[in-house]
Amino acid sequence: MDRRRHLASSASLLATACLGGWALPGCSSRESAPDVAVTLLDGSSHQMAAQKGKVTLINFWATSCTSCVKEMPELVSTFEKYKAQGYQTYAVAMSYDTPAFVSNFAQTRQLPFHVAMDSSGAVAKAFGDVRLTPTSILMDKQARIVKRYVGPPDFAAMQKLIEELLAA
Repeated sequence: MDRRRHLASSASLLATACLGGWALPGCSSRESAPDVAVTLLDGSSHQMAAQKGKVTLINFWATSCTSCVKEMPELVSTFEKYKAQGYQTYAVAMSYDTPAFVSNFAQTRQLPFHVAMDSSGAVAKAFGDVRLTPTSILMDKQARIVKRYVGPPDFAAMQKLIEELLAA
């Protein structure tokens, strides 16, 4: 019985390590960011796969999502804390959100990072068919996906991971 519990525990830890992006033999290859462009509110376009050199957080959200609205101040403070060290944030509004609501939200809350509209849903689809908000995806300096958060993240743990990625 103890051996089964130990094996189950070990398998669970290994799965968590691989999914969490830990550099362990057998799961060290991280998925590259999809080669998809986001269109910012100002009309400019940014390629996600071209974010090399920066640790980047892609946050899928909606103005109608109460958890998204609630976590936005934490996203802002995290961005402000690490932006000088090469950290970037993209807040990507879901296809069902209206551009006027997204623009108003970004302006009234003075969001300091990139805000994009995913009008066609192509960005959410490219990042694993994101349907739940908030969903955040953390990428390393090589534009590889390190961690995927569904729901509001534990910001203290996320910031620790950001610091590790910035130092790498």
